[in-house]
This record gives sequence, structure tokens and C-alpha cells, in this order.
Amino acid sequence: MSQIVFMVVAAAAPLGLVVGGVPLAFAVSGSPGMPLYFALSTVLLLIFAVGFTLMAGRVRDAGAFYAYVQAGLGRIPGLSAATLALFSYTLLLVGVNAYVGVATSDVIERYADVGSPWWVWALVSLGVIAFLGYRDIELSAKVLGAVLVLESLLLLVLDLGIVGHGGAHGLTAEPVSPSIVGTGSLGLGVMFALFGFIGFEATAVFRHEAKDPDVTVPRATYVAILVIGAFYSLTVWAIVVGSGVDAVVGAAQADPEGLVLTLTRSHVGSVWADAMQLLLITSQFACVLAFHNVVTRYQFALSRAGALPASLSVVHPRHRAPSASSAVASAVAFVTTVVVAVLDLDPVGDLYAWFSGAATLGIVLLMAATSLAVIGFFRRADGRQPVWRTVVAPGVAFLGLACVVCLLVANFALLVGTTAGAWVIGGLVALSAVAGAVQALVLRARRPAVYERL
Repeated sequence: MSQIVFMVVAAAAPLGLVVGGVPLAFAVSGSPGMPLYFALSTVLLLIFAVGFTLMAGRVRDAGAFYAYVQAGLGRIPGLSAATLALFSYTLLLVGVNAYVGVATSDVIERYADVGSPWWVWALVSLGVIAFLGYRDIELSAKVLGAVLVLESLLLLVLDLGIVGHGGAHGLTAEPVSPSIVGTGSLGLGVMFALFGFIGFEATAVFRHEAKDPDVTVPRATYVAILVIGAFYSLTVWAIVVGSGVDAVVGAAQADPEGLVLTLTRSHVGSVWADAMQLLLITSQFACVLAFHNVVTRYQFALSRAGALPASLSVVHPRHRAPSASSAVASAVAFVTTVVVAVLDLDPVGDLYAWFSGAATLGIVLLMAATSLAVIGFFRRADGRQPVWRTVVAPGVAFLGLACVVCLLVANFALLVGTTAGAWVIGGLVALSAVAGAVQALVLRARRPAVYERL
């Protein structure tokens, strides 16, 4: 179970989110209540996990969202969910890897005074990921585990340093008080908080590589959500206390990139701040590696179902991993990165921002659809499962996630960066889902045997 939990928590990129994403969340939401929003997101996802883990024990497939939507809502919505998931995680893989290239280039220029293009390091990163992804999950998990331990320790040291100094104006529970909800935008706060959990359903994606998946997958899912939620809530609370409840939003708006680094220098020391900048690269690299493995397993599941070429379902005889699928995922990311570099797009302002926003919308849509699928699936089942797990919890999760989807759509221009970009990228998200539905209809008409196997 530990390997799967490492993979999922690493996908959350704790250091990357805390240093890069959290200050942006404060700045955009205008609220110091982000610790509360992380806690609320944790509760919502724990409720979602009730039905999700129940499906994991009944639908024994590595497709996760795709497999569950198909089992509960039918083949056409299922394949639509599959292409949406594959598109969303591929966007995250390429977008976050571009951030790795930029961060690496910046660190080398700062400490070695040598300038280098971001795309060189992005391609180097993809090369290393291709090597690791071609092999079994244990090797990837060891790399992710080492990186995760280092960055988590670094953030815990920051938390202890801030608490030890008593914060800017003393320790306070105000950032997690319900009264803070009226400050700033609740919707934007919850939306940014959910960013930190993207990838948690990978616990089910790796079921074929778990020793006892019916036990491991539910446990790993709950552990991953609780670890991510508790860790972020604590660390973000420390950031608010260290900056000052009344000052954190202004500090984030003035210098979002330097907010956490400045706190680290003042409460822990410059050596720790330098280490944080270096580990920021490895944190995002671990995130990319986790997304690569998720894309690989989605392709593997679709290939086994007949929706993608059969060669992608081949398991390497020695590495015991879907190595052919991994090679294809690496090739797609490599070509996309080269195209972006040739077009001279901004790797952070365009690629990272646009792709991350689009992927977040896609994944929240998948979670909402999965909640409906749980209800649909168990309505046709034997009825032995409690109503709480098959109707109430999935229904509550669907309503909560549907609200988040509305918030994402309403603020999509802010997520992507421009209104024109929002229409383009949002359209591609919708198109990816439509493509799967069209493929299912074509298979039903022309290859009914394959359609029945879906």
C-alpha cells in the first residue's frame, strides 16, 4: 500500500503547491481562510471516497473513473469519461513538466550564472521519466518516496519554525474559523484547495500492481486523502499565522512567488530557503512522474477494452509494467513540448496555467460523473450494500462537486489567464469528452463485438 500512497501524495506535489499554488490562492481568492477550504475539500473528497472505494471492490479494473462511469452509466458515457481523463492527465503531465524546465533553468542561472532555455531541461526531465516509467511501479515509488520525504520534512521544519516563533502576531485559530468564510471568495478558495488533491484516484489506477487490491485500494484512498488534507491544512495555517491573518493576502498579491521563501528565511534560515528552491524542482518532477504513470495506466486499460491499439496492453515480462503504453505517453509529451517550444509560448503563463486549469475542470467533472455512476450501478446490484454508501454519500458528493464545477466554469477565464484562452481550452476539454462518446457510437455501429467488450 505504501508505494501507491507515495505515488498519489507525490502527484499532489506538496512543496510545489505550497510554494507556488497557495500564495496564488491567497492572492486570487482574497481570503486568509485557505486552511479552512483545504479542510472542507478534504471532507468533500472523503464523502466522495465512500462510493468510489465501494466501486473499486466491485469493478476490478485499472481504468478508475472510466471504468466506474461505464459500469454505472453505460458504455458511451464510460468511453467519454476515458478520453476526458486521458486528455486531462496528459495536459497535467506536459504542463507541470514545463514548470520543471523553468524552475531548473532559473536555479541554474541563479547559482551557476549560466543561462539555458527551459525546454532543454523539460526534455531532460521527460527522458528521466521515460526511463522510470518504463519499469515497474516499485522503482518509481522509491524515487517518489525519497523526494516526498525530503520536501515534507522541509515543510514541517517551516511549520515548526513559525509555531516556535509564535507567528507574526501570536498563534490563532481564526484561519479555520467558520466566520472567515465571509472574507474573500469561498468559491475560489475551495477551487484552489481542490487543486492539491488532483491524482488521488490513482489508488484505483494501480490496482493491478497491488498485492491485495480489494483491501489496498480503499485503504490507500482514505490514507492519501487524509494525509494530503491534514498536511496542507496545517502548513497553510502556518503560512497564514506566520504572515499575519490581516497581512497574508496583501503579501501574496505583492509577491506570490516569494511569500513562502521569505517566511522560510525569516523563521528557519536562508539555508533552508535555498534547499526549498532546489527541492521545488524535484517536487514538481515527482508530480510529473506520477501523472505519467496515471496516463500510462489509463491507456493500458483502454487498450485492454479494445478502444486503443492492443499493443498498449502488453505487460513487460521482466518489469511487470505496461511499458509499451509508457513509451507512447513519453512520446506524446515529448512531441507536445517540442511544439510548444517551437511556437515560443510562455511555459508558465500559457502552458502551465492553461493546461492546469483545463485539467482541473476535466477531473472535477469526472468525479461528479463517478458519483452518479455509483448510484446507477448499485441500483441494479443485489441491494446488500447500505444506502449510506450507495445513495446518500454519492448523492452528497455529486451535489458538492457539481457546485465546484459551476464555480470552475464561472471562473475559468481566471484559471486559464485570458477569456479567449478560456474558450479555446474549455472547448478542447468538451471536445475530448465528445470524442470518446463518438468513438463509442462508431464502435457500436461498426465493431459491435469490441463495443460489447467495453
